[in-house]
Parts: sequence; C-alpha cells; structure tokens
Amino acid sequence: MTTSSSGFLARVRVRARIVFAVCLVLTLSACGFHLRGSNGSFMLPFATMNITLPDSSPLAIDLKRYIRAIGSTDIVDTREAADAVLDVLGDPERNRTKSILSLNSNGRVSEYQLGYSINFRVVDKAGNVLLAPTVISLTRPITFNESQVLAKETEEAALYRDMRNDLVQQIMRRLAAIKPVLPAMSVAPVAPVTPVTPVAPAVRQ
Repeated sequence: MTTSSSGFLARVRVRARIVFAVCLVLTLSACGFHLRGSNGSFMLPFATMNITLPDSSPLAIDLKRYIRAIGSTDIVDTREAADAVLDVLGDPERNRTKSILSLNSNGRVSEYQLGYSINFRVVDKAGNVLLAPTVISLTRPITFNESQVLAKETEEAALYRDMRNDLVQQIMRRLAAIKPVLPAMSVAPVAPVTPVTPVAPAVRQ
C-alpha cells in the first residue's frame, strides 16, 4: 500500500469517528439526555422566582444569568410576585475567606486556602419552606510566591470566580430538586348510594 493510500484511509477513519460521535450526541439528546452543565440539566419547578441579593452582587448576577438562560423561569423583583423566593441568609461576598494552609522551611507562607460559602433557603409566596436553610462551602488551595505577587493575585481572583460558578451550579441542582407544596384540594362530599332492590320477574300463569 502506498503512502498516499495510507494517508487517505487515516483521514477516512478520523472522519468516520467524528460522524459517529456527532450521531451519538444527537441520539442522546433526542432521548432526553443532556450533557452536564447544559440548560436542560436544571429545569426549575417555578414559573417565577425572587432572589434576595443586591443586583450588584457577583453571585446574583451569575445566578440570574443562568436562570434566564434556561428560559422556563422568570426573575421578578418582589417576593409577592414570586412562586419561590431564594432567601440568602447573609452576604456571600463577606463569606469569602483566606487562611494560611502551610509554611515553608523558613516559616514563610507557601500556600493559602481560599473559601467561599453561601447560606440560603427557599420559601414560596405562602411562606411554606420548600428548602430548609442550606450551607454550601467551597475551598481552593493556592500556592504563594513573594516574587510573583501580581500573578498570584490574578490566580486568586480566578479561583474565586471558579468557586462562584461552582456555587451557582450547586444552587441550581438543589432548586431543580425541589417539589413545590401543592395547595390542599377541597373535595365535595359524596352522597351515599342507595342500594337498588332487584325486581323479581313476573310469573306467567
């Protein structure tokens, strides 16, 4: 077999694998399967939702953007207009932490641990608790080098963004798993059924 023929067959095999992969993804999507992180993974059981975070909060901005991208739930400005309220207990930005994780042989900091957490609950407009107070806490290690302060500050900001994105994903998973409290249904009383006495057939003389 010539070199050109071998190259042609290799290209055919690569294209065949690509076509197979595309067909597999399309088949799974048609069956209702969605890749992790796609909008279909976190369909929320609420038509409207209110989030008790300032509009300027980075976490609120990311969370609202994610919910709007799904398209099935509208973000409203008041609790009264919401089917569900994401009630954030405390300011997540104040819950960002940075603590010493390890020291080098000279007693200088060689590694920090970054933390980011949120405490929240979910209630409906009637005050029913749909999700009890829940705390999500994340941590990330980061090495420290005195000769690379600016680079480490950039890395630190990127790690906080990564944790914020992770928080949004975990919040969405918990929201999607909520089963709304259905209002009690009034049932009309059922009238008693009077038994029917069978009539004996007439006897011919």
